[in-house]
Amino acid sequence: MGKRQKPGENPSKPGEYEERGPRGGQVRKPRTVTIEPGDKPLPPTQEPGRTWERTGPPKPDKK
Repeated sequence: MGKRQKPGENPSKPGEYEERGPRGGQVRKPRTVTIEPGDKPLPPTQEPGRTWERTGPPKPDKK
């Protein structure tokens, strides 16, 4: 399990982030966001108390 971050914080590094529950567990229909270098802060979650967890590097753009 990676480091969880709160909405509104600056991301620790670019990558794919998935919404997690208050204690780090999976949630139904989680939001997933791609954070590129220079993007800040992390967006709001769907419900209060949830956090963001980095799941991997940014996915390449599909063109």
